[in-house]
Amino acid sequence: MKKLSLISLGILASLQFMDAQVISSKKWTDLFSYNNVLAMKEDNGKIIAATENGLFYYTVATGEVTKLSKANGLHDISITAFDYNPQTKVGVIGYANGSLDIITPQEIKYVVDIPIATGYSGSKSVNHISITGDQAVVSVGYGLSVFNLKKLEFGDSAFFMNGGVYEASNEATIFGNKVYSVTNSGLKSHEMNITFPVFSTWTTEIPGSFKHIDAEPSSMIFSSATSAFIYNNGTGTPLPAAFGNIKDIVLTASNIVVTDSRIYTFGLNGVSLNAVSLGEDCNTAITVNGKIYGGTILSGIKDEGSSTFKPSGPYANSAYKLNLYDNNQILVSSGSRLNRFNQPAINPKKPGFYYFNGSEWLRPSFFSTTTSPTNVLDAAFNPADNSEVFFTNYTTTAQGVYKMKYNAGTKDFDFVKRYDLGSPGDFSHRPVGFTTDAQNNLFVSFGFNYGSPSIGIYDRGTDDFIIKKFGLSSEAIQKPVYYENMLWIPIPRTNNFIVYDYKTAGNLSDDSDYILKDSNGFAGNSKGTLSVAFSKSGDAWIGTDSGLRILPNAVAEIKTPDPQVEPIIIEQGGLGEELFRDSQILQVEVDAGDYKWISVDGGGVYYLSSDGQKTIKHFTKENSPLPTNSVTDIKVDKKTGKVYFATFNGVVAYQGDVADVTSNFGDVVVYPNPVVYSNFKGKVTIKGLAEKTNIRIADAAGNVIHSAVARGGYYEWDLNNQKGTRVASGIYFVLMTNEDGSDKATAKIGVVN
Repeated sequence: MKKLSLISLGILASLQFMDAQVISSKKWTDLFSYNNVLAMKEDNGKIIAATENGLFYYTVATGEVTKLSKANGLHDISITAFDYNPQTKVGVIGYANGSLDIITPQEIKYVVDIPIATGYSGSKSVNHISITGDQAVVSVGYGLSVFNLKKLEFGDSAFFMNGGVYEASNEATIFGNKVYSVTNSGLKSHEMNITFPVFSTWTTEIPGSFKHIDAEPSSMIFSSATSAFIYNNGTGTPLPAAFGNIKDIVLTASNIVVTDSRIYTFGLNGVSLNAVSLGEDCNTAITVNGKIYGGTILSGIKDEGSSTFKPSGPYANSAYKLNLYDNNQILVSSGSRLNRFNQPAINPKKPGFYYFNGSEWLRPSFFSTTTSPTNVLDAAFNPADNSEVFFTNYTTTAQGVYKMKYNAGTKDFDFVKRYDLGSPGDFSHRPVGFTTDAQNNLFVSFGFNYGSPSIGIYDRGTDDFIIKKFGLSSEAIQKPVYYENMLWIPIPRTNNFIVYDYKTAGNLSDDSDYILKDSNGFAGNSKGTLSVAFSKSGDAWIGTDSGLRILPNAVAEIKTPDPQVEPIIIEQGGLGEELFRDSQILQVEVDAGDYKWISVDGGGVYYLSSDGQKTIKHFTKENSPLPTNSVTDIKVDKKTGKVYFATFNGVVAYQGDVADVTSNFGDVVVYPNPVVYSNFKGKVTIKGLAEKTNIRIADAAGNVIHSAVARGGYYEWDLNNQKGTRVASGIYFVLMTNEDGSDKATAKIGVVN
């Protein structure tokens, strides 16, 4: 038997799918949550579980857990439906945007052309998928469609109408020669391939509001919210249990499983067998070798002994900001803001923040027990005591900075203190983000602090914050950035930018602040500044609501009478054009080679040369594992070159080529090598270079066929010679020296055309 696993799916990165776009590679990893299990199927002792952003596979006998997501084969996130056929080894995933992934042991195909009813303007989300043989019935908000898994095309579709409006197929399945669908107005059926699309020819077998349905070759079950039935020639025989809110029903060749607040099992004749509670809410459940496994909302797969099984991942997928620390530690905050300053609807799951300690993900139990609303925009370690974590709660009733202490024994965080810093119930002084300086001082930014954006400076002696107000009226604020003993602070609601020279932290008598405005060169149509990062030469790269601006030699320039920010002008078709004109620049990050990562709201992430003149890479949700095209935070681990991207739909990481760049060479690596044209048609990457590297590439006869100067620690060769034509097959020698010739390196590249 060929198993559906990451081993058999490993070839998928090189295949072309229906959308002709390969979006995953070995350079990408996901940091998704696999807690919320939506559906499960079993195949020969392996449970396949569908979660919000991916599948995972749990082998019961060995305990092995593997995963499949957009980082290594899938084409989207926000999974809403899943089914799998153990006989054909084919699975189908349905997404919130109405698309499908068809998974076979050989490939994954992306289907985007699901039929849509004319005039329908509601949700395109896939409600349910049921596979029978080579047919998959796909239920949506306007009816259902049948997808042929052999031909990989849609067959019949039926658009349901009830009182002149479209009616959803909640779930549907094939039983015998008919398709059965449960809707809010009844259990409906239709013979296949006979005037199928005409809704008036569908039979309402049993009127009522029904939610779930499942079938095996010899029997079928269906349910409302509070009752489950065995189907019998147009009637339903109720199962003997008092249900409260049925989440799912599953029919196998040996039993019936109903998931409610408890998990009930019945024989195929309806006789009650068992009822167990797993101690938490489940979306679904199945039995394997007579043992119950629940698909939980918060803990992955859970068995009757309360053991849980899932891939490592955070509590939830919502992410806003992240902070990296030594020993591979990560803090991820889950909050959000509307228009970068308004309080959004509170996430009822209260995810709070997630902590990766280098080996596992943890989440404070505080967020599950507190009755107060939480909207955590940032979380940071106390630089003077790494057992303490501060977080900002950006709400209108429980706002404030909170402090927790890590308890290694319980692997939990104990609540220590809330710093309200204002009168009770006052929705001003909303804390946003943290930064620290070289002296281990902790700073936090406050928006609307009694009519002014402010900075709070943590005073360890008094265990309180000293407040510095900037005197700007009724403004929001972003997370500050520390650079050269000053805080650089974007202001997102009006076109201002603050630089705070605090000199001595906590002593407000000797500080200075500088404010950049429209007159300093920001675009007149910009509504605020959003982000800032610093190049190796000390230039401030400022992201605004309407483009990118550079403050050259920022520390010196900000202190001049009239500092001026400048756009980057690039040449397009012989004409000068402003880089990212009118774009919202959500985040700017600089890697070890002085290359720039730029997040554009709705436009994905750009990787630019050090001067911004060249786009090296452009990642979007369409061509990469990015969950969305609006990346709210970017962090680079400069030791490893790994780049982390935070989005409201999850965190992914990309293994960049630039790490620990110095004036000398590191470990020089060439890949791919050898270069076989039939397998790879891109550029050859050489990494581990010095900050400035002189490169000469020679053929076996010693003729120099290519030369270049590389900056930033790596170089990409397009396999062309000096004349611009591709080199012949053979061995090529790469001769490299650093800027002053004090360090040298060599490499070989094999080329097979």
